[in-house]
Amino acid sequence: MTIKLARTIRFDSSDLNIFNNAADEGEWALPASFLFAHYGKDDLVGKTRQAFANGFVGFPSLGCSTFVSVATIKSNDYEMLRNSLSKLFLERFNAPSKKVAISAADEEINFMQDICEQHKTGTLLTITRVLKDDGIKESFRSISKGDSCAEQEVWTIIEDEKVDI
Repeated sequence: MTIKLARTIRFDSSDLNIFNNAADEGEWALPASFLFAHYGKDDLVGKTRQAFANGFVGFPSLGCSTFVSVATIKSNDYEMLRNSLSKLFLERFNAPSKKVAISAADEEINFMQDICEQHKTGTLLTITRVLKDDGIKESFRSISKGDSCAEQEVWTIIEDEKVDI
């Protein structure tokens, strides 16, 4: 069975400038909105606001990425992501047990898998979050591979005219 998840992608250096911590290129990415659950509207300023509003979270760095690309994941990478995420739930969010942490990790990964499953490999995704009175609301936008910059012709090669010297 092929499982699709998302990997961070960086087109330029903008993520390095707009986030406190930018994800490394090619990390497995999740929405990870739970990282922002303790923030109030007054806490969401500057680079923290940018991470909240438009950042996927890369693992293991916990850095943010504006864009992710749908990709297939191998079983050993899947287990690494699952373990990394469950460890985060245990150590940073005080999950009451390893079983609960693994269940929370599975839920987060399955959510991302559901988002990616409906798209072709190579599709770019973005996330938008807003903080409402009843919690965080997420929306996702996709740019199909054919419309993404991966398929755009950046330059062409033109034969030089022969010049006699």
